[in-house]
Amino acid sequence: MKLLLDTHLLLWAAGEPHLLSQEASELLNNPDHDLLFSAASLWEVSIKPGLGRDDFRVDPRLLRRGLLDNGYGELAITSEHAIAVDLLPPIHKDPYDRMLLAQAMVEGIALLTSDPLLARYPGPVHRV
Repeated sequence: MKLLLDTHLLLWAAGEPHLLSQEASELLNNPDHDLLFSAASLWEVSIKPGLGRDDFRVDPRLLRRGLLDNGYGELAITSEHAIAVDLLPPIHKDPYDRMLLAQAMVEGIALLTSDPLLARYPGPVHRV
């Protein structure tokens, strides 16, 4: 199964695995799962420290390299992903999370999140 991780899960998996739920840890450690990260997450990690978000203090280059070195696949943002965002109901205003969900929908993969608001969307979202 292919699993797209939201940005917080990526950050926790990469640097603070103790913050992951047991379910998230089991999913991420299952060798039958293909783990993916989105270019949108690296964009978010690059932007949010400049907006004063201390929970995003990580070098995006090191994060990307570490994810690739640990077997994660990279999901680029396509125009199809971009236009799929307009199909989403206005439950969540975060543009990065909305892009991640649009990517999961278009690609037919599950989006893993710890965000209860993002998990309210219908479709391939799984809160862990």
